[in-house]
Amino acid sequence: MIAVQRISIFQGLLNVAKRQNVAKCCIGQSLTSYRCLYKTAWLATSTAQPSERNIIIMGPPGAGKTSVGRKLSKRLGMPAIDIDDDVLEKAWLMPVAKKLYQVGGERFLEEEGQTVSDFSASRSVISLTGSNPLHSAAMQHLKKNGLVVYLDVDTDDIIQRLTRMKVNRIVGQEAGTPMTDILMYRKPFYERWLDIRVLCGKGDTIEEVTEKVLRALNRYDDSDSETFISTRSSVTGVGGSEVEPKFFSDVVVEGLAPDGGLYVPKGGFPKLEPQEWKRLAKMSYPQRACAILEQCIHPTDVSPLELGQMVRRAYGTNFSSEAIAPVRHLVRNQYVLELFHGPTASFKDLALQLMPQLFAHCLPQMCNYLILVATSGDTGSAVLSGFGGLDANARHRVGVLVFFPEHGISEIQKLQMTGIREGNARAVSVVSDFDFCQRAIKRMFGDAGVAGHLAVEYATVLSTANSINWARLLPQVVYHASAYLDLLRDGVVAFGDPVDVCIPTGNFGNAMSALYAKQMGVPIRKVICASNLNCVVADFINTGRYDLRGRKLMLSHSPAIDILKSSNLERFVHHISDGDSGLVRDLYTCLEKRQYFELSAELLHKINQDVWAGWCSEEECLATIRHVYSQTGYVMDTHTAVAKTVADRLQDQSTPVVICSTAHYGKFAPAVLRALQRESIPTEPLDQLQGFSLPGTVPQMHSALLQCLRESRSQPHRVCQADFHALTEEVEAMIRDSFLNVQ
Repeated sequence: MIAVQRISIFQGLLNVAKRQNVAKCCIGQSLTSYRCLYKTAWLATSTAQPSERNIIIMGPPGAGKTSVGRKLSKRLGMPAIDIDDDVLEKAWLMPVAKKLYQVGGERFLEEEGQTVSDFSASRSVISLTGSNPLHSAAMQHLKKNGLVVYLDVDTDDIIQRLTRMKVNRIVGQEAGTPMTDILMYRKPFYERWLDIRVLCGKGDTIEEVTEKVLRALNRYDDSDSETFISTRSSVTGVGGSEVEPKFFSDVVVEGLAPDGGLYVPKGGFPKLEPQEWKRLAKMSYPQRACAILEQCIHPTDVSPLELGQMVRRAYGTNFSSEAIAPVRHLVRNQYVLELFHGPTASFKDLALQLMPQLFAHCLPQMCNYLILVATSGDTGSAVLSGFGGLDANARHRVGVLVFFPEHGISEIQKLQMTGIREGNARAVSVVSDFDFCQRAIKRMFGDAGVAGHLAVEYATVLSTANSINWARLLPQVVYHASAYLDLLRDGVVAFGDPVDVCIPTGNFGNAMSALYAKQMGVPIRKVICASNLNCVVADFINTGRYDLRGRKLMLSHSPAIDILKSSNLERFVHHISDGDSGLVRDLYTCLEKRQYFELSAELLHKINQDVWAGWCSEEECLATIRHVYSQTGYVMDTHTAVAKTVADRLQDQSTPVVICSTAHYGKFAPAVLRALQRESIPTEPLDQLQGFSLPGTVPQMHSALLQCLRESRSQPHRVCQADFHALTEEVEAMIRDSFLNVQ
């Protein structure tokens, strides 16, 4: 019924749009209204209403389900039901342990499941057995009228509790099988059924867990508390009227706010407790990602089950390192966070293997979407790879068009992008620089005539996968947290010990995500922003003046940060001004008109409390590559070398520093080979990569990058002149080619 309503609602909106010839802002408002209606309908039908539903406490044996259930029932004024004591033993007229002994594990699970399937209750707190989730029919029956809360308790805590309870064997555990193995086996069953995960810190008491459950329930029922605002918009609209709330699903699909600002969470980021961070230290990267992102994405937008499935698809065999984003010791107190093990050998993969799945999940039906991307190199191939991995149904409705500077990226980056010629994906070069490409795309979003024409004539809405899109930025928070957790796991730091993070910075998204990780509770002391000779960001952080007057973009050995107009700096200004949207709007209006703005001395002081910045020359960049290799045998790319150079200059060595390695050195082979003083550098990209095949080279050559170049052929690609109207024509042509149902 809801699926039919979704289609009819949107079709009605589209028909109205056609009759009235609405512009993009109206289409955006209609889509938001539609999604709000759908969200309300979903909440009303996904489980029973809060006044009637059961609260179902799920977890392994020893998780404290019964104790938490009893305390919760008193706090909520609801009856407490324990499946073991109040259902199974009353139905069987014998203790559960005796039943298990009589019939054995397999038969026990079946009889337990059948008994639970015959049980019903309403408005009760129900504590499950540890084995209930292994019976599919029983759990489906319970979920019809209940919200499942999973107590995700530390394994060591569980084993200690079971030992105190003198429990040495649980249902399904074969003789000789360690308890840890059976607990690990059961975990996917728990994650299959959960509606809410309560991450319990190591050593949490029953009272502390109960409080966490109450907070999680309140959060679940109050999705309106997790809305997003534009960096340029006040909470109230014109005349003091309330601005319509934007949910996660809205901002993922819209990308850029209608007023030209960037979306940020209205209430900021959630903060994890120290004991919760310590739990995450023992987990894998995908497990950490799930735990962190669940705190940042409301479960009614993306359920924990769906999010977990997306995360596992995003960070699997497509990464060449099982650790996904490993941390490697370099020299002294310096560590390298290797973010280049994804399919396109760039840090962008950490976000863009996940973001397309979030985007497809949030899409309304009956509308096509064209993802527009401006890239200075790495983003383009990562976007094409990520969106190309969607299922056929999603790819049928989503097109991807990438604009890149014809002469502003490496040859290998160009081959990665232009070698992809899917029906719904295309890369077009522009005879200009990255800033022009990015400026043109933002103009399309703000041009009511362009966006409205595409929406009305082609039923196509524009969106973006650049870091201005919240779903692109959010996954980057995970790897900054994960780097600290690796240092914690390996004993380099105790939790609470500070670290610095040094990031080669162009569009400021990577740096902004590190600041958000700090807001979540990761003990980052300073975020160090490293620029090349296009040092507008470094100058801004050091002086408070953002000045584009007279600046020209200069091509460098580190093209991914060859950027003058840094998009995510707007989120940073909003962040350090405590959400002063009026200030942000005034500053960016000034920037558009005068190519300049300046912060107050007070705000500059606040910046320097959290952020340092510096830049290095081209010669210093290459010298750093050469010096690090001669000292350690480690080969770094040009962007990582920029960060290393600036870290050496600014960091005081009182704390460890994590240097973000944002790309594999093979993507910038000519410059790196020159830095290593190789003679006769080949002209063919594949031959260049083979020039690194020396014994003991660390890290090894990127296999996916090699395969891409072997399969690519030098072939012509579309080249567009630096004209806004020429780019809009490319957009319209792409829509016609991608969505064949449009005449």
